[in-house]
Amino acid sequence: MEKVYLVLHTSDVNQEYEDVKMIGVFSSRNKADQVIKDLKTKPGFEEAKHGFTVEELEVDAVEWKDGYVIVDRGEPKPR
Repeated sequence: MEKVYLVLHTSDVNQEYEDVKMIGVFSSRNKADQVIKDLKTKPGFEEAKHGFTVEELEVDAVEWKDGYVIVDRGEPKPR
C-alpha cells in the first residue's frame, strides 16, 4: 500500500470564508515537513504558520465513497 502526503495551508479570509491552498503532494512525511518548514519563513505563510496540515493518503484509494452534502448556514443540503 503506497502512501503520499498532501500538504495544505488554510487561512481565514473573513468570518465566513477560508482560503485553502494545496501546496503539494510528497512521497514521504519528512519531505512534506521540510516543505512546511521552508514555507513558514515566506511572506503570507510567515503570518499564518499554524495553517499547515499534512494528510496521509493511500494511492489509488477513493476518499469520498459515500457521496457528500453541501452545508449552507449550518443545514445540510443533499446533492
